[in-house]
Amino acid sequence: MSVSALAGFEGKNFISIDKLSNEELRGLLDLSKKYRDTYGKKSTVDPTTAPKPLTGKSVSMIFQKRSTRTRVSTETGMNLLGGQSLFLGPSDIQLGVNESMRDTALVLSRFNSIVLARVFSHNDVLQLAEHATVPVINALSDMHHPLQTLADLMALEDHFGDLKGKTLAWVGDGNNVLHDLMLGSAKLGMNVRIATPKGYEADAGVLETTRKLGAESGTEDVFTTNDASEAVKGSDVVVTDTWVSMGQESEYEKKMKEFDGYQVNSSLMKKANPGAVFLHCLPRHPEEVSDEVFYSEQSLVFPEAENRMWTVMAVMAAQLGKI
Repeated sequence: MSVSALAGFEGKNFISIDKLSNEELRGLLDLSKKYRDTYGKKSTVDPTTAPKPLTGKSVSMIFQKRSTRTRVSTETGMNLLGGQSLFLGPSDIQLGVNESMRDTALVLSRFNSIVLARVFSHNDVLQLAEHATVPVINALSDMHHPLQTLADLMALEDHFGDLKGKTLAWVGDGNNVLHDLMLGSAKLGMNVRIATPKGYEADAGVLETTRKLGAESGTEDVFTTNDASEAVKGSDVVVTDTWVSMGQESEYEKKMKEFDGYQVNSSLMKKANPGAVFLHCLPRHPEEVSDEVFYSEQSLVFPEAENRMWTVMAVMAAQLGKI
């Protein structure tokens, strides 16, 4: 394990995957696996005597957008490491409304060791990171979702081992989840193929960064198309996500029409390589993936979800220099 690569991570913000060095990404994945081995349900370590490296530490969790996995994984993970977490929902705190972003960041920094934020606008995370005097974690913004990528890559390494040379296909909206997943995949040497409906392409800047990272890792050029069947050809991993995110409910009917043909089902999975696996960050809806695929042996969605806890634990411990 290369956890030693995180020695210089103390005090750093966790905003997007491209801000990590390859060594830091490797270190976070290895530390996540270490925590699963130590604190997981298959561990032989007594929970009452397991190491508590974050005793006396705390994380404030700003949630503009609700989430099952982010809240439960962070609160439970911080507890396992000996620390405390404080949930701040929309009724508890209004970022940039009753108090400026700068003031919020400075105040929370006086109370807490880490500020975690799950927000609508990526600019909110950037402002928090600019003004906070403690490390900030981006738990989701409209541009990036780096914690999800750590969980995804961990699930894939658990299944395949070394990911270099494997091919990942994305089918769906070119959104925040895709952005970090393609950045992380490129860093680990995976080829990336993307199918999005017209008008829902990935951010051009993130795509360009992915291509540069891929070139450094020796991957094929990123393949983009509007045809889901084309994207999954030759892939080892097929990934999709929610088509209608929180705050986009009014677009439901429109998106159902524009995403027609993008459901991941058995027919689509057969176009991937033998042994291909499926990922979805949850929550899922039947129009996005059929039950036949979602609950099949090809699906890694529940180990993927569990990994959200081990990975956020690794990020927090590394930021506080307690690895």
